[in-house]
Parts: sequence; structure tokens; C-alpha cells
Amino acid sequence: MPETAITCRGLTRSFGRVGVLRGLDLELERGASMALLGANGSGKTTLLRLLAGLLRADGGNSTVLGHPLPSTVVLRRKLGYLGHESWLYGELSARENLEFYCRLYGVSDDSSVDSLLERVGMTRAASRRVRSFSRGMVQRLSLARALLHDPELLLLDEPFTGLDRDGVELLENLVTEQRAAGTSILMVTHDLARVSLLADQAVLLGRGRVAWQGQGNDLAPERLEQAWRDTASGQGGSAATDGGTQTC
Repeated sequence: MPETAITCRGLTRSFGRVGVLRGLDLELERGASMALLGANGSGKTTLLRLLAGLLRADGGNSTVLGHPLPSTVVLRRKLGYLGHESWLYGELSARENLEFYCRLYGVSDDSSVDSLLERVGMTRAASRRVRSFSRGMVQRLSLARALLHDPELLLLDEPFTGLDRDGVELLENLVTEQRAAGTSILMVTHDLARVSLLADQAVLLGRGRVAWQGQGNDLAPERLEQAWRDTASGQGGSAATDGGTQTC
């Protein structure tokens, strides 16, 4: 069997009396890219935060890159996480932020800082304090932070948020490059049109579980839209098989 980047079995997580994840099972093979879809409150961000080691599950078990959760320092150095928080320091410049994360992740070659600043289009703003940045500039720099230590697994939570057209194109290119390099990717997105461009497979969460999953032709926007409607209306979804999908 192919080695997995992520394996979740019976994962549960509640906030107070509200159950967000309710026995979730999920697998992502090493080197694969998965789009994580679902309505607000379906558990997407909670799942990414659990996998990144920012939250702990109430029940079930998970492994990430062969490490059982909760995560260790060794595992965190293999993850690139882009969430709703930037994890950047407003009083530091763009370059100083990346240099700080170089030290944090044990990256000895600071030359990667300048190359990444250029790659995300932030060279001219490298010496500016982050507190003066627009939302899109913060997102670009956060992406550079997530890639700085050459992670084996990228966890991206709505990465297109705040980006202009150039930023969107830049992100698409970076994700494509990471896929080609064999990086495993789990990406939360609401943009159904980009799923087939950036992912090998898609999973739709509903009521804290996997309600539908697909690959290949299933990733066409119209099929994703239908799966979304079926899940929202309580009609169920489909599970991917070697020959396509089956209703369940």
C-alpha cells in the first residue's frame, strides 16, 4: 500500500456542546494533493488545526508523515501551515520575519529568504514593517513563511483569501510547483473551479464527517457543485472507487 501523508480514524472534536468533527476518517497519500470542501462550520479549519498541532482531538487517532498526533517538534518542522492567522510579527519587516522563522525551523541558509521574497513578489517591500501591509501582502508573505523550510506537507486554509489576480496566479504556480516536487498538500477552498487544476482528489465534509470524495472526472466544477448540493440537502454523497464513484 502507498505510504500515507495523513491518516485519520474516528477523529472527534467538540467546542463546548457543539460537535464539529464526529468520527472523521480520511487518508492522503504521500505526494498527493487533496482539496477539502464543505460549508462553513463543517470542520475544515478544525481538521487543519488538529493536523498542524494547534488543537488536540477529543477522540480517535491520526498520524501525519508517520508521526502519531499530537505533533512533536520534529513533525512541525516538516509541515508548512497557512491558516487564517498570519503568524507574522507586525513590528518586524518582511525579511526579518522570514529570518526569524529560518532560526525557528533550523534553516541555516538565509539565501532562501531573498529568493522566496522574490518568488512571492515581495522584494520591494522586504524592508517594510508588516503592520503596514495590505491583506494580500500579508497573505503573500505568509505563504513564503509556510514554504521557507521546504516542508513535506502543506496545509493551506483558504489560501486565495485577499489575493489580487497576480497573487492568485502566483499561488496557483507555487502549488503546481510543490505538487511536481512531490509535496503532499491538503487545501481548504471554496473555489470549485480551481479544484481540478490544483488537486488530485477532493473531499467534501458534512456534519463533521466525509460526506463525499472523488477524483478524476469527479473534480469537474459541475460535479462538485452537484455533490455540494446533495450533501447540503441531506441526500448523501459518493465515495471514490477504482472505477469512479458509488453512491452511499
